[in-house]
Amino acid sequence: MSDLEQFRVEVADWLEANCPASMRVKPTLKDNVYGGRKWVWENADAKLWLERMADKGWTVPDWPVEYGGGGLDAKQTKILFKEMTRLGCRKPLIGHGIMMLGPALLEHGSEQQKQEHLPKIARGEIRWCQGYSEPGAGSDLASLRCKAEDKGDHFLVNGQKSWTTDADKADWMFCLVRTDFEAKKQAGISFVLFEMATAGVSTRPVPLITGVSHFCDTFLDNVVVPKENLVGELNKGWTIAKALLVHERKHMADLESSMPTPRYSVVEYAKHYLPLSDDGKVRDGVMRQRIVSHLMTKQVVELTERRAFEEGMAGYFDMRVVNIFKYVGTEDQKDKADLIVDILGLTATRWDEESNEADLYRATAEWMSSKAYTIAGGSSEVQLNVVAKHSLGLPDAQ
Repeated sequence: MSDLEQFRVEVADWLEANCPASMRVKPTLKDNVYGGRKWVWENADAKLWLERMADKGWTVPDWPVEYGGGGLDAKQTKILFKEMTRLGCRKPLIGHGIMMLGPALLEHGSEQQKQEHLPKIARGEIRWCQGYSEPGAGSDLASLRCKAEDKGDHFLVNGQKSWTTDADKADWMFCLVRTDFEAKKQAGISFVLFEMATAGVSTRPVPLITGVSHFCDTFLDNVVVPKENLVGELNKGWTIAKALLVHERKHMADLESSMPTPRYSVVEYAKHYLPLSDDGKVRDGVMRQRIVSHLMTKQVVELTERRAFEEGMAGYFDMRVVNIFKYVGTEDQKDKADLIVDILGLTATRWDEESNEADLYRATAEWMSSKAYTIAGGSSEVQLNVVAKHSLGLPDAQ
């Protein structure tokens, strides 16, 4: 038996013995665990599962052990995730800390910052939010105006951040601020960290069409940020911001894996809600074509992602493909939501989350939310420009 096969057996045995049965059912959006000081545990098994995985370092299995990770290499990490998927084990913890800030700190943070923040992220003790977008600085993020004045031992920050996901529930924020208004816009940005409980920080939830509010406007009024909370060099934050966006877009490309599973697949929805011919085929030829196109795209994306992963295992992975996956992944998720709602027809207008057919409510809510996925992490239009320039090497438009 090879070392990797032995590792797979040990992982499978540990997961079988330690993952509670209730954690082997795909979560609804409400069941996902984000952790943090304000987190309310409604399921004791979820807390136990997080504690057990964190003790192994498997909430972030490929992080170094000294920072709360499992110290696994890429092949071992792949085996762990495969076994979790095979057994139906939920991710014990998700959020901005794991997906975005952690990888950025591993690359750009000081040793003090890594020791201070990474173990707490890995154990779900601190929840983070992202302070990037502003009014007038969304897709054109480098136009941000949030100002950080140098006051000797600290920065004094003033401005507003928009679309800050779960800012009202977060403990800390990683934030882009302008520290030089004279330099070209990308060159005068710095990357700082601060607690949401700091004087001068306030949040206001933004109501969404789905009836929930994941986003907030965040207001910064003379917020004191200690100099030791500057990540990387002064005025060099744009480099860190771009690196972090790669990790965010990688997550956005794999969005479907963290979404609740609908009652039916697209094909099953079609069989339940569309007129069928005597031989069991969908009568509407246009709808048949859309379903087949969706299934083909899904298969092509999965095969391409698998190929990219295997290339990475062989040392050839090109991070530029993440930009392509982000665009294709979010657009495909939007197209899938459009297709399901069109299949459901008037049935999709039901809006009773507590009914026996609550999945119909989720289908409509997902259709509404899917539009935002093509904006978050970089709008599709901007993403195509990024793909053209940085992934394909095409010249700028004249």
